[in-house]
Amino acid sequence: MSTAILLMSYGSPEREGEIEAYYTHIRRGRPPTPEQLADLQRRYDAIGGLSPLAERTRSQAAGVQAALDAIDPTEFQVFTASKHAEPYLEDGARTVAATGITELVAMVLAPHYSALSVGEYLERVEETTAGLGITVHPVRSWHLEPGLVELLASRLEDAMASTGVPAEETLVLVTAHSLPRRVVDMGDPYPDQLRETAEAVTTAAGVTGWKVGWQSAGRTPEPWLGPDVLESIETAAAEGARAVVVCPAGFTSDHLEVLYDLDIEARAKAEGLGLAFARTASLNDDPAFCRTVAEVAAGASGQL
Repeated sequence: MSTAILLMSYGSPEREGEIEAYYTHIRRGRPPTPEQLADLQRRYDAIGGLSPLAERTRSQAAGVQAALDAIDPTEFQVFTASKHAEPYLEDGARTVAATGITELVAMVLAPHYSALSVGEYLERVEETTAGLGITVHPVRSWHLEPGLVELLASRLEDAMASTGVPAEETLVLVTAHSLPRRVVDMGDPYPDQLRETAEAVTTAAGVTGWKVGWQSAGRTPEPWLGPDVLESIETAAAEGARAVVVCPAGFTSDHLEVLYDLDIEARAKAEGLGLAFARTASLNDDPAFCRTVAEVAAGASGQL
């Protein structure tokens, strides 16, 4: 193997005893208050105990490895790392270095670039590998990759059909994780990239009634990108919609921000307003999705 693919995700605790340390890491070393910790535990309990993100990431990595082996069975080796859980991003980079591999594709399992999200992942990997003789090939965004658009469009068609409500009476919300609003002043491409994905996916699905929505904003004093998905649902009801379908295009697997923020919280908001609600199925380890990721990674390495 001569090329490493480091697939990176946000990370999640895998045991209940890890939740406080995980939350502290997210808060950059500041422990959560007992109330904050209890609220996070409550949300995990509501989805079955813990987030499945770590398991999903491993399954995606196995699928990507299989897809890369189909391209070249001797060229690529897939590794995983997380921003807020072990193995951390630095651990992943050092593991690659220990193998002697000198070509590393760094790719976050999130399609849209922001300096405050994907940019930080890539920076941490590049800082760790500096001086170790490794060439890093960063994947900054892949939000218009044809395979991604096709998969999301197919899932959107299925979700819309499941509500039994005509398309003209349905609002589609294409969402991603909110970020602090200052990214707009920074000239960050993140909001525009989400809109580009939304336009491509809805066009492919033949949908005209859609908006971009933001979800899961951080609990900090500064303003975050909006409108929040819950506000958008309220607006849809006020404007006469009979159904809301959410396509969380910024996420590639089931985890807390999908299973709780959408499947529980957003659904309750919609149904409380008399709206039918549906969410597009997550990509998870769908072989077609894993092939798409593999093609992006191989392309970034120069091997495709």
